[in-house]
Amino acid sequence: MTSIKDVAKHAQVSISTVSHVINGTRFVGSEATERVQTAIKELAYVPSSVARSLKSQNTHTLGMLVPNCSNPYFSEIMRSIEARSFELGYNLILCNTYDNPERQTKYLKILMEKRVDGLILITASKPDQWRLPLKLNIPVVLVDREVNNKTCDLVETAHEHGTKLATQHLLALHHRQIACIAGPQGLSASDQRVNGWLAALQWAAMKPSVLLHSDFTSQGGYDTMLELLSYWKSAPRDKPSAVVICNDLMAIGALRAIHEQGLQVPRDLSIVGFDDIELSRFTSPPLTTVRQPKQEMGIHAVDMLVERIKGRRSDTQTLLLTPELCVRDSTAKCMA
Repeated sequence: MTSIKDVAKHAQVSISTVSHVINGTRFVGSEATERVQTAIKELAYVPSSVARSLKSQNTHTLGMLVPNCSNPYFSEIMRSIEARSFELGYNLILCNTYDNPERQTKYLKILMEKRVDGLILITASKPDQWRLPLKLNIPVVLVDREVNNKTCDLVETAHEHGTKLATQHLLALHHRQIACIAGPQGLSASDQRVNGWLAALQWAAMKPSVLLHSDFTSQGGYDTMLELLSYWKSAPRDKPSAVVICNDLMAIGALRAIHEQGLQVPRDLSIVGFDDIELSRFTSPPLTTVRQPKQEMGIHAVDMLVERIKGRRSDTQTLLLTPELCVRDSTAKCMA
């Protein structure tokens, strides 16, 4: 492997001169610069990023932890974060925690060993089992989910406002029995979405219908919808005519369960999801859902992190982005 010493010898200059040409740290005459650049090209020399980072204390690398990269919601955010990182000249190391707090902690240690300049974290789904370590000593930005001892920046959607929009949409369609399938209890985003559903019903002086918790997966949505449909049979007078489902993956699983039971959406049951993943436009019927500004979340997360890395600010910030309702064909006026 070609070294900086080989380049210096080939160009007939000192090693420090080669370093100054590569890093632009000092003026070097045009003739010497040309010789160094020619030597680099002819020898196919690639500067060592490790050596440069040890000298500058900056690796231009960011770390990112996500609970499940197979979830389209997270993958769409990741795509935005990767694109913005590249645009700003940063590499990105992605770690998939599989919603496991222990795996998450282990990956944090690995990223610190890799000397990343900063971290973007979407925490595992059980914040009561994991607290953000206080001795990371690098900037951290949380995305979508808070942790118990938040002492860092946060970018998230106004989750409560989103489910308020969803529930108010169903109320405007004259639904009066509106159930909710939520994510795990104790997870900040999940709890806030339940609060939005409850707040909209309280505003309309309506009593809450059934509340069931699941795990933000399609299988979880499928299983929980079957549980809800079985509740119909035991209490037909309290049968919901609509359901707010707190993410699109669960809503997609729920659509499957409803279809298998010989029912139709929205004729028998109106459904509203949350996230507006790409797939939600291609379900049958296309899913009415709450759109999270995923691209903006990713861009803001990287920008906030880079500002902290470069020392442009030291205060902790929370950026709350506004969701919007995207009405498609899975909701209709209640005919009961």
